[in-house]
Amino acid sequence: MPSSDFIDDDELVAGCLREDRKMQEMLYRKYAKTMYNICLAYEPDRDSAKDILQEAFIKVFRSISDYNKLGSLQGWIRRVITNTAIDHFRKVKIEEKRFINIDLVKKDDEPHILEVYSLNTNDILNKVQQLPDGARLVFNLFSLEGFNHKEIAEKLGISEGTSKSQLNRAKQLLQEWLGEYK
Repeated sequence: MPSSDFIDDDELVAGCLREDRKMQEMLYRKYAKTMYNICLAYEPDRDSAKDILQEAFIKVFRSISDYNKLGSLQGWIRRVITNTAIDHFRKVKIEEKRFINIDLVKKDDEPHILEVYSLNTNDILNKVQQLPDGARLVFNLFSLEGFNHKEIAEKLGISEGTSKSQLNRAKQLLQEWLGEYK
């Protein structure tokens, strides 16, 4: 089987539309590692992140006809991964009923610059993964995916105030934790 690196995305999509298993496997191999890392940003438990990845790729294969080629295939798959991670979070939170609903928000919701001294990317990612579930999810959606608070509130079924307070909480915790590295 040829490497997925040598087959362009249009060919992979065409093969997936034909439900060609080899092309599906090649698409998976091409993007799985990158998408798994995105899953880990939303779900630090590696087994759960793998479940999200698998569920998302099933959605990718089932809805590949929805890919309109206006953006990159990787970007479209990333959106499916993100939405699947959000769905996973909602399902878990409904089952656990643990989402912290804090409606207190600082008046200054300006972005804070974290002072970083002797940190590497892994140190920062490890700290992000240690955030409480709600704060981590809002932080990732806001900081990594670029959603605004209104969009986050709609996606998660929470108020904008809760989204802002969760982001604020994430920033505070990260500043405290990362301050230990000074």
